[in-house]
Amino acid sequence: MKYNLLAFLCLLGITFGFAQSKVSGYVMDEKDEPIAYANVFFKSSSEGTITDENGKFYLQSDNTWETLVVSFVGYETIELPLEKKVNYNLKFTLIEEAAALNEVVIYTGKQSKKEEENPAIAILKKIWARKRFNGLKQFKQYEYDKYEKIEFDLNTIDSALMKSKLFKGMEFVFEQTDTSSVTGKTYLPMFINEAVSKVYGDNTTNKEKEQLKGNKNSGFDNNQIVIDFIDDLYSDYNIYDNYLKFFDKSFVSPISRTGINTYNYVLIDSAFVDNKWCYNIVYYPRRKNELTFKGDFWVNDTTFAIKNINMHASKSANINWVKDIYIEQDFEVLNDSVFLIKRDYFMSDFSFQKKEKARGVYGKRTTLYDNYVFNFKRPESFYKEEVYNPNDQAFERDSTFWQKHRLEELNKDEKGIYTMLDTLRTVKKFKRLYSIGEILASGYIELDEINMDYGPIFSTFGFNEVEGMRIRTGGRTYFTPHDPWRIEGFAAYGFKDQKFKYGISLKAMIEKKNRLIISGGYRKDVEQIGVNLTSSQDVLGRSLASSSLVTTSPNDKLTKIELGGLAVDFEPIKNLEFRITGNYRVLESASPTFSLAYRDPEAPNGVNDVVKQYESTVSLSYYPNRRMTGYGVERYVVNDYFARLFVQVARGDKGLLNSDFDYTKLQFSYMQPWRIGGLGVLNTTLEAGKTFGDVPLGLLSVIPGNQSYFSIYNTFSQLDFYEFVTDTYASLHAEHNFNGRIFSRIPFLRKLNLREIVGFRAAWGDISDANIYLNEPNGIPLIAPTDKIYYEYSFGVGNIFRVFRIDFNFRGNYKDAPNARDFGVTGTFGFNF
Repeated sequence: MKYNLLAFLCLLGITFGFAQSKVSGYVMDEKDEPIAYANVFFKSSSEGTITDENGKFYLQSDNTWETLVVSFVGYETIELPLEKKVNYNLKFTLIEEAAALNEVVIYTGKQSKKEEENPAIAILKKIWARKRFNGLKQFKQYEYDKYEKIEFDLNTIDSALMKSKLFKGMEFVFEQTDTSSVTGKTYLPMFINEAVSKVYGDNTTNKEKEQLKGNKNSGFDNNQIVIDFIDDLYSDYNIYDNYLKFFDKSFVSPISRTGINTYNYVLIDSAFVDNKWCYNIVYYPRRKNELTFKGDFWVNDTTFAIKNINMHASKSANINWVKDIYIEQDFEVLNDSVFLIKRDYFMSDFSFQKKEKARGVYGKRTTLYDNYVFNFKRPESFYKEEVYNPNDQAFERDSTFWQKHRLEELNKDEKGIYTMLDTLRTVKKFKRLYSIGEILASGYIELDEINMDYGPIFSTFGFNEVEGMRIRTGGRTYFTPHDPWRIEGFAAYGFKDQKFKYGISLKAMIEKKNRLIISGGYRKDVEQIGVNLTSSQDVLGRSLASSSLVTTSPNDKLTKIELGGLAVDFEPIKNLEFRITGNYRVLESASPTFSLAYRDPEAPNGVNDVVKQYESTVSLSYYPNRRMTGYGVERYVVNDYFARLFVQVARGDKGLLNSDFDYTKLQFSYMQPWRIGGLGVLNTTLEAGKTFGDVPLGLLSVIPGNQSYFSIYNTFSQLDFYEFVTDTYASLHAEHNFNGRIFSRIPFLRKLNLREIVGFRAAWGDISDANIYLNEPNGIPLIAPTDKIYYEYSFGVGNIFRVFRIDFNFRGNYKDAPNARDFGVTGTFGFNF
């Protein structure tokens, strides 16, 4: 999902377009120290802003103004005539008023946490006491109209970029360049999406439903993936919560009950705001490198509800690829005392660097709310979420619909985006740039002329001891993201064993409402089985035979597999999936140094080394809070943080299709991410299973080892393949990422933005004497961690150069096993916020 961000950096483009009045600059005192939160406004207007903690400001208006006013309590006010419409990099030096020198209090550094010494703390505690009585939670039911506008812009435009060869032939895009009212940087819009919906909620049953009424896109063909990418990054949040989730991170809310330990608060003003007397409180972080904001908010003096708030992420926050985050929320007053959100604005600046002049991409979301209705009860069946519910008419609304339902008119620059982007998509050079971005994001090369995708390109090359160098080619049909059927296939060749491998699969959606899907396929390949306890039933499930050229131990325990199968999937309730499969497999060793042999009285010499088995399975998967996009035979997961519950019963029948064994296998797995406030994220996985019956090695449950130098979740880094083999097992994996919480408090590590990870892995298992006897001919000692639970633990350092993580792994016991690895180092690359 995060590769969609990188694709936008391939679509650079620029120009200059100006509003009527634009000013930017710095406000300093006589000692050349920045003055934070100084007032800057156009004279005789209500249009203004305040300086940030560095004294910096930017202000623009669609109107023409002749004078700029700069003021701060205890200082002389400055009025500057504006001779030009655009005035950048101004510097103002404020002089203290002589009559007020003994009255001025400058707030810097740590502020008191005691309410008797700091009036802002007293107000904050009243906000906490009243927060359950503010907002939508005070009503049993609610309904409202919602309008959302999402925009992507390329920012930090300069003449060098405008004249670059990259934009030759696309100069017309420069007509849409504008300047941000938050950062003062020029930007070029590259994508816009508008959506209108109706939201219904019931607080007594904790149900909510959103019906899409209209959706309008421009910019890219596959807009929905981009929209979902932004929606997940900018997920809904409530400022009254203790923690706010953005970019997979938990920021401490300025209104949090733990806020006094994280922020400094200063009461700086009180005034009428929309006929309501409100207090103005400024807040800023107590420490650097933590996930915090700076800004101010206005709060009502009777209900202690927030009237408006702005939040600017701390520059030192430990977050990658995001240079700036800015949030504004405005609340309106209903029935004289009810404060409800009216407008939510969220802007982030994605960039490879955090330098001020570094180019990047703005991601902006503006959401407006209106027409609230309360305590109108609807039947519970109304909130039942349908699995398949596309509203095709919503994507075909005319201009009359948008004029009626927009809660905020598009400005002149936004209106021009649609025309500019529609023209841009006809330019061949832009199409080529966009195609590069799509390849990076999806891993496939689009062949639109024949409605096919080639790939995945990242699986083109591999290596293992059996095949040597392995090359792979593959593809899939692709008409639209919502295809009701799809064919996929691959072919591979190993230069050492000089054999071809191949596979093909077909999926077709028979019934849309409950997502009834029939699939089938066949694969002949080399695979490393036993690398996971709960395996996929997909015929073309990813082969794990490829490995690094350098491993901790020889990787020769590979299996030749022929697998054919049919499956029926259906999803009667959203995120509750059922699957019935039937598959037939043939297993035999792919290496002369590895054997799957077992006792077979019917074989000529009493030993057989080929397993032929038909297996039927019934499985249930449940993914609470998972969000998907698309409604074709294949969909995409939008979010990351949701639980995964899996239960499966498999039955092998001897004699059916000449199968070799009778058995029943039960399997269970539960994966759960836990957000622990400001302490990061804990990921846990619990698995358990049991096989009833005597089966060969190829059908037993192997505790998954990891012989590579890569960190792979749900495997045991210090175990070799087939070191523990079981027919009954239970395992636990736990990994906690503190997101730099500890390192940020160590001075010499603070600026590195490193992140600390700790892990613990444990497994218990058993294997019957009958299974040990059955598999004796293969020569592999079948050992299970029965007497004592096997465990490992690890300490890791992540975010090294923002892309690398290293783990130090320790084996907890069973150290006297032959060739046991007591200690090991693994690593992994990845793009993470």
